[in-house]
Amino acid sequence: MHRTFVDLLDRNLDHADAFADRFDDVQTAQRPPVVTVCCSDSRVLQDHIWGNDTPGHLFTCGNIGNRVVERTAAGDVVSGDVLYPIAHTGTETVVVVGHTGCGAVTAAYEDLTGGVDEPPGIERCLGLLEPPLEAGVAALPGGLDRATAVNYLVEYNVDRQVDFLVGSDEIPDRVDVIGVVYDFQDVYSGRRGEVHVINVDGERDADDLRAAHPDIASRIERLWAY
Repeated sequence: MHRTFVDLLDRNLDHADAFADRFDDVQTAQRPPVVTVCCSDSRVLQDHIWGNDTPGHLFTCGNIGNRVVERTAAGDVVSGDVLYPIAHTGTETVVVVGHTGCGAVTAAYEDLTGGVDEPPGIERCLGLLEPPLEAGVAALPGGLDRATAVNYLVEYNVDRQVDFLVGSDEIPDRVDVIGVVYDFQDVYSGRRGEVHVINVDGERDADDLRAAHPDIASRIERLWAY
């Protein structure tokens, strides 16, 4: 057995010691106020980026490209991973979390601009990610380097996921939908590891967002105002 997994088991004992008394109120039920949809990337620590160590506080979903869409025979619907806490636990806030340098967005960009060869499972994920991204690729300003183009598209992808949720009949009006980008590449003006708000309920104009949400004005920042 690989030593890395043995180390994980050892760390789990530390976790069990620290959390032994934190499950009393959530052993039989959960009512998380927030569901986060993050990219499945080892650099994005889904709970830790929020400083969360409270079981039952965040309902965390993860997939490549922080997608909220699931394809069915009846058409595209909100992914059950996202919809479950809203439908069954009273969750009233969805946060779509993109991140700088996203590998899934990079693969989608490269596929749309030249083609990539991926295994069928990854192709399926790209097939869900690429249709809304195609218009974004076409709208990119000229002369961008690859890294900048990808980070512009990270924002564009978050916007499209937010738009899908806001426009879905499956998401009640009481639910706030927020789009953010987590930066560990020093792309935004904040500190490494900060979350930057780029979209609230479909509104993506940074100035309008700051006026509407002055309490978080310093955390609202976009790279691409398209």
